[in-house]
Amino acid sequence: MDGIDKQAIEQGSEFIPKFDAQGLICAVCTDAQSREVLMVAWMDAEALARTLETGLAHFHSRSRGRLWMKGESSGHVLNVREIRVDCDQDALVLVVEPAGPACHTGARSCFYRVLADGRLTRASS
Repeated sequence: MDGIDKQAIEQGSEFIPKFDAQGLICAVCTDAQSREVLMVAWMDAEALARTLETGLAHFHSRSRGRLWMKGESSGHVLNVREIRVDCDQDALVLVVEPAGPACHTGARSCFYRVLADGRLTRASS
């Protein structure tokens, strides 16, 4: 793991995020109350730093090639209450309090459809 002790990463208390070859780390956002998965996005070092500084979720937009704060245009920010780090430190879970819908479509969660028999249907809840 790039000269870093595996045990330190998996068992230690030092935060050593492992970004991929593009400099990104996956961030899954869950609702602090319901624990529902709201969205998945990517963070680079700058987005992670801004999130830690402000308490508001920031991400790296791969399509726009820039930093963006969730809700910067809609006002539907994600207030970060906790960040959980997986064992390899290559994925994050942001436990958030959403100020409105998390999905750009206006749905509460980006995961509003269910795949069944090869077709997508709207989830009942």
